[in-house]
Amino acid sequence: MSGSSPAARLQQLFEGHRLTPTQRRIAHSMVRRAGDAPFLSSVELAELAGVSQPSVTRFAVALGFDGYPALRKHLREVAPAGPADGGGEDTYNEYQQAVLGEIENLRHLAELLADPGPVERAGELLAASRPLLVLGLRAASSQARGFGYFAAKVHPDVRVLDEGGSMLHDRIDAARRAGASALICFALPRHPREVVDALGYARDQGLTVVSVADSAFAPVARHSDLLIPAAVGTGLAFDTACAPMLLGRVLLEAMCDDLPDAQARLEEFDAAAAARGLFVE
Repeated sequence: MSGSSPAARLQQLFEGHRLTPTQRRIAHSMVRRAGDAPFLSSVELAELAGVSQPSVTRFAVALGFDGYPALRKHLREVAPAGPADGGGEDTYNEYQQAVLGEIENLRHLAELLADPGPVERAGELLAASRPLLVLGLRAASSQARGFGYFAAKVHPDVRVLDEGGSMLHDRIDAARRAGASALICFALPRHPREVVDALGYARDQGLTVVSVADSAFAPVARHSDLLIPAAVGTGLAFDTACAPMLLGRVLLEAMCDDLPDAQARLEEFDAAAAARGLFVE
């Protein structure tokens, strides 16, 4: 780590830790002032980030240190050049770091997909379910809606569950009575308790659960028959989900491979869209 830029060293220190929005603000402030960070007092860092001094202490503890003095000591040991260090062409700002982090997540996903077996198995399960349930709440609701939008173009009956509440179990019951055999869940941090409960209920009703989650150890893992992980980016105030989105498209492709009339359905949609002037060329 000693050969990388101060900003990169800080980013590596923060990776793998689930930080609160306040703690991320502190982290971003440190990245922006990477050369000075090892020499800032807790009061100075708190003022820089616009947070309280106790928040800085909790931030250091979240990173695994006894307190902020221990964090600052560590930073001085890995960045001995002092406050002047931090310039140079290899220093990336926080936005670039976020993009580079997502690129790394995509590399990991590509390595995972070297074994296509789990994705192919998921495709078979999803294609065979009539109807097909797609679950995703809160942060994952956009992933569920995106998957459901495209899946509905090739699958005869797709039902998206993107709202929680007392009706969630009722909609699972209705789909099961209609013949559903599988549910695909998009689970992203922070993981809503409703999602975990809904998956447990779905399995109790006999549904096979396929999950796309940020980690193989995510809370939904214990209620998933097949879980395929795709990491989220944590370099910004809110998580970024490029890898889970791409994995969703990969699963759509695998599902299409097991739907013999998928291509015909797509061509039918294209013809109808052209007749209606649905899209501007």
